[in-house]
Amino acid sequence: MASSGSGYDLSSATFSPDGRIFQVEYAAKAVENAGTALGLKCRDGVVMAVEKPLQNKMLVAKTTGRRIHTVDEHSGVAITGFVSDGRQIINRAREEASNYEETYGTKIPPKTLAQRLSTYVHYFTLHGALRPFGASTLVASYDPATKSHS
Repeated sequence: MASSGSGYDLSSATFSPDGRIFQVEYAAKAVENAGTALGLKCRDGVVMAVEKPLQNKMLVAKTTGRRIHTVDEHSGVAITGFVSDGRQIINRAREEASNYEETYGTKIPPKTLAQRLSTYVHYFTLHGALRPFGASTLVASYDPATKSHS
């Protein structure tokens, strides 16, 4: 095989002889090379910032490829890594927030949103037919019940 994993990188459920999972390493490398995401908790809110690195200094930076998204009117997510993978996580976060509000009649608490997103992302590292996400997220939210930001 011509790939660097020598056939052990075809599935996220396949271990190499030395105990490595190449698919997970590839996803981590994509996040590592993609730039920095930063979240700051202040007294009156949360500030998120994301670096958008230039692939080539000859290219002009465009506004495409947003990396900070609104999930609900009280929640936002910053992504780094592959933007397409990040969009899938954002869409899932929006679905979770919408379903929670329909079911319980209140906004989704920040801890619940983070737990549900982490469970979703983790599932993609466990299932052999799926590829781990090459994106990392920061979740920022306001909890109206406790009147706190996180």
